Amino acid sequence: AGIRKELFLHGTIWQSPPGFDGPCAGPLWLLLTILVVFQRNEARAQRPTSFSVVVAIDFGTTSSGYAFSFSNDPEAIHMMRKWEGGDPGVANQKTPTSLLLTPEGAFHSFGYTARDYYHDLDPEEARDWLYFEKFKMKIHSTSDLTMKTELEAVNGKKVQALEVFAHALRFFKQHAVQELKDQCPSLQEKEAIRWVITVPAIWKQPAKQFMREAAYKAGLVSPANPEQLLIALEPEAASIYCRKLRLNQLIDLSCKPLANGLAPELSIDSSFRQAREQLRRSRHSRTFLVESGVGELWSEMQAGDRYIVADCGGGTVDLTVHQIEQPQGTLKELYKASGGPYGAVGVDLAFEMLLGQIFGEDFIATFKAKRPAAWVDLTIAFEARKRAAAPFRSNPLNVSLPFSFIDFYRRHRGQNVETALKRSSVNFVKWSSQGMLRMSSEAMNDLFQPTVSQIIRHIDDLLKKPDVKGIKFLFLVGGFAESAMLQHAVQSAFGSLCRVIIPQDVGLTILKGAVLFGLDPTIVRVRRSPLTYGVGVLNKFVEGKHPKEKLLVKEGKNWCTDIFEKFVSVDQSVALGEVVQRSYCPARVGQRKIIINIYCCATDDVVYITDPGVRKCGTISLELDELDEPSGPKSRRREIRASMQFGDTELKVAAMDVRTSKTVRAAIDFLSN
Repeated sequence: AGIRKELFLHGTIWQSPPGFDGPCAGPLWLLLTILVVFQRNEARAQRPTSFSVVVAIDFGTTSSGYAFSFSNDPEAIHMMRKWEGGDPGVANQKTPTSLLLTPEGAFHSFGYTARDYYHDLDPEEARDWLYFEKFKMKIHSTSDLTMKTELEAVNGKKVQALEVFAHALRFFKQHAVQELKDQCPSLQEKEAIRWVITVPAIWKQPAKQFMREAAYKAGLVSPANPEQLLIALEPEAASIYCRKLRLNQLIDLSCKPLANGLAPELSIDSSFRQAREQLRRSRHSRTFLVESGVGELWSEMQAGDRYIVADCGGGTVDLTVHQIEQPQGTLKELYKASGGPYGAVGVDLAFEMLLGQIFGEDFIATFKAKRPAAWVDLTIAFEARKRAAAPFRSNPLNVSLPFSFIDFYRRHRGQNVETALKRSSVNFVKWSSQGMLRMSSEAMNDLFQPTVSQIIRHIDDLLKKPDVKGIKFLFLVGGFAESAMLQHAVQSAFGSLCRVIIPQDVGLTILKGAVLFGLDPTIVRVRRSPLTYGVGVLNKFVEGKHPKEKLLVKEGKNWCTDIFEKFVSVDQSVALGEVVQRSYCPARVGQRKIIINIYCCATDDVVYITDPGVRKCGTISLELDELDEPSGPKSRRREIRASMQFGDTELKVAAMDVRTSKTVRAAIDFLSN
């Protein structure tokens, strides 16, 4: 605790603080006294909730929805019964993640309403409107995400991503608040609601901060009250819900082989209809369903039993490994979250590539730009066929081509689409005289194969990890988990190793779990750090150990620069409430702000901040109040103790002026680098 080191701050001029001994003079240096203390903050874990209601927003790549629960009746989860404008044959308890802005950039509509309005626009008029769909993936795929990152609408025009996400979140806020006021007119919106937004567990800190900033911009909560908003990790939310299911709320793929190309509809318990009646009942609202009577899956599990949750969504696949701790029923993460961009969108992209093979990539690009609404119609038609695909299906699937596609191709190429199909090298797609592409089962299998294979490979790699042994269940959740193609592939690959389980209403699992997480954020007691985090410091130079180019001579003493001082290591187990404490000294009298750079790396063997794979990922900002005390050597020695918390879904920092015990304003910024 008494070790002194110097923090290396690139690009910041620091002056030596008088009154200190040791080599702390000159620019670019700040004296850092390190106190590394891991301590359990039991007070936080035991703090009762002060919110009357929890509203969770499952912001998905393909579809989104919201649900809520009152804190005085936490077993009852309220969900939309059916969104207006839903598609036939689909549950429609979630709505497409589609946003429509007017040509002037103002909000018009979201979800089915946005999709259908855009569909009905005149083709020439549609070119001026700003339509966004599946835009969540941009946040995952952008390596240099900032507050100024832009999204491209279907018509090619760009809008700041923060604006687009804020519009979507504001829509859900207004919808949810209106419903809550209808049910509880006396509810005080600002203080009474805790908001929860779901994000993939594999998202890095900048993406999580981006969603928080979008929520602030949308008016969900105020930046002055950040605890009112929780960021929930999608597979964690699913895990929280799965562990509370009754056995008759689950489909066990091990029970019965797939028949007639369709997934089994038998639950573990045969009394599914009775369970459904008990599970759902209307209360207070004609538009909402209320789920209650939630049971305990772990009643048949022993202490220490482990399971994997594979969250297969539209954009990403997230894998997390949990162990149930009894009798508390809390969860412990056994291996850091992993996954990748292997969601159902991959099948859509494969279909687009297939169209490019048949009709030409240049034509498809031109059609999307010139007839954006018709392109949306085509993707909707394919989505319906994608949902109907099954592994042992023998008859073809017909995908309707919009008339404008057929007409535009004839004008653009001077031939009809049937000729294009005959001349292409694609063998498993034929033309129907009814204006449809007839896709054989082989053709549809080919579209699924790359994405499904990546998912299987990733689960297999995870199961081979030394820390992942003795898995009892594999829960398959997320919208893509509804696919019979994916279900069959997962059961075939892993059914002999563990029980592959799918919750009923699998597409709502994350949403329901996010509500439960908002009611009790302490349910996940131990998490694993996804990266190694630290700062750059100076250490005494050791001949033969440190490279010569790192040598710095200050006041006759040799120092090694750029040492990576770790806060937490990759895959390190960190309990909820545990913190890393560091004490910082302002470099000069009257200094009002301290800026400290944070570095991260995907490996644990990092030594210097200049090593390959190390990057600056954020900054800690500490804002200091002006001291009223008289000047003097002792008064100048000001210690600011910063506590960095790594056990939550987001990194957090708090700080205190040690001499006055006053709180210092502190924040971590991952979006300004």
